[in-house]
Amino acid sequence: MSDTGEGTGFFTSVTDAAERLAATGYLASTAVATTVYLADRLGKPLLVEGPAGVGKTELAKALAALGRARLVRLQCYEGIDEARALYEWNHAKQLLRITAGRDEGWDAARTDVFGEEFLLPRPLLTAIRGEEPTVLLVDEMDKADVEVEALLLEVLSDFQITVPELGTITASRRPFVLLTSNATRELSEALRRRCLFLHLDYPDAELERRIVRSRVPGLDEALTDSLVRIVGALRAMELRKAPSVAETIDWARTLLALGADTLDDALVRDTLGVILKHQEDVHKATRKLSLA
Repeated sequence: MSDTGEGTGFFTSVTDAAERLAATGYLASTAVATTVYLADRLGKPLLVEGPAGVGKTELAKALAALGRARLVRLQCYEGIDEARALYEWNHAKQLLRITAGRDEGWDAARTDVFGEEFLLPRPLLTAIRGEEPTVLLVDEMDKADVEVEALLLEVLSDFQITVPELGTITASRRPFVLLTSNATRELSEALRRRCLFLHLDYPDAELERRIVRSRVPGLDEALTDSLVRIVGALRAMELRKAPSVAETIDWARTLLALGADTLDDALVRDTLGVILKHQEDVHKATRKLSLA
């Protein structure tokens, strides 16, 4: 994005957004294509929330691919701090420089060791300083502490970062920012205000059939229908982890590799481990689908 607040210019319309996303292999609903288009057009960060495995991260990858942009990813986790998100200094290299120049005065050494050569940019600074088109993915924001959320607010407000020793670094080309959340904790209203919001859920049966046909074109259409119907039934159960879209695709590829032409009870039972990753889920599915 430019420093005027205008968008990246990835898309010319909602239809164009849907078509260009589809060209990367990401089949988007009209609601998804509309929100992505508006985030691009308005130059606003996009907060994408929803259960794991519905395509939140894949959306960022698709945007980077279609925009021929660099994808910079900040993977959030409990305990991530400012140094891991913004930047830190290469202390070992600084120490070597100070040792090598021990005969110099401190002022001369200090000016040298706090130069670009010793700076280790982390994802936020990398995205801010990028001169090429960039998609900044802040993945699983809900896993980070509130302090990191506050830090991100400051960055998203002005798209600039202050390094005390070097001064303020302002984005000459603002990145397209996409934040994801699995909703394991409530994000602040301040963060939500700065973003457009998109809730992604599991696709409906028709869209999931289209996704499977796109990713696994060799699978029989009737077999695709059966697979999608069973995945839908599994998601309706209270499982520890419902099958993701990626796991649906993995199952389709499994059936294709096995040369299956029908999805009978025995084949479902023997391949459940492709889409269910907890033994208690396998037992529950086996029982409720009457596969025993």
